[in-house]
Amino acid sequence: MSIYGYCRISTAKQSIDRQIRNIKAEYPTAHIVQEAYTGTSIFRPEWLKLYRILKSGDIVVFDSVFRMSRNAEEGFSLYEDLYHKGIRLVFLREHHIDTETYKKALSGSIAMTGTNVDFILKGINEYLMALAKEQIKLAFDQSEKEVADLHQRTREGLVTAKLNGKQIGRKKGTGFETKKSREAKQIIRTHCKTFGGTLDDAECMKLTGLARNTYYKYKRQIREDAEMKD
Repeated sequence: MSIYGYCRISTAKQSIDRQIRNIKAEYPTAHIVQEAYTGTSIFRPEWLKLYRILKSGDIVVFDSVFRMSRNAEEGFSLYEDLYHKGIRLVFLREHHIDTETYKKALSGSIAMTGTNVDFILKGINEYLMALAKEQIKLAFDQSEKEVADLHQRTREGLVTAKLNGKQIGRKKGTGFETKKSREAKQIIRTHCKTFGGTLDDAECMKLTGLARNTYYKYKRQIREDAEMKD
C-alpha cells in the first residue's frame, strides 16, 4: 500500500505549502505530488502520472475536493472510477465524502427479511445509496460553482473598473522594456538619420543587430514617445 498526497494550485504564482503541511500533518509518510494546473480538467500531467501507477489499496489524500477536480461531472466520474478500483480517497476538509464513508454507506443496507416487507426495505436501501452518491456530487458541484462565481466576480470587477475610468491592463503602445531594447533604442535615436543622426536605416539596423520588424517597431515607438512629449 502506498500513500500519496496530491497538491494542486492553478498558477505557479500561488503557494502550495499549506496543502503540503496539512497532508503531512495527518499522513507524515505520504509521497507528495505537486502540480500547477487548472482544476477544470482532469487531464493534468502530474495527476495522470499518479493515476497510472495507482493500485488497489493505495491512498490518495487531498487537502480539499476542489484540488481533485473543479469539474463536477468529471470529478464524480473519476471518484467512482477510483473507488471501484479499490483506491481509497481522503479529503481533509470534506471527510464526509471520503471513499471509506461512501463504502460504509453502501454496505450499511438493511438486511432482507424474506417477506413482503422486503419491497419497502429494498426501496430504503436504494434511497440510502442514492443519498450517499448525491453527497459526493454536491461536493463536486460546489467546487465547480466556486470557479464560475470567481470568473463572474472578475468580469463584474473589470466592467466596474472600466466604468470608473480605470485602465485595465497595459496602455496601448506601452510594455515592459528590457535592457537590450533600451540600448537598441538609444542607438537608433543617436545614429539614425530620421532622428538627426548620420546612418540610414540599413546601416543603423546592422549597428543594432535587430531584425527588420523589431527595428521598425522600435523606430515607431521612439516617434510615439517623442510625440507624447511634444
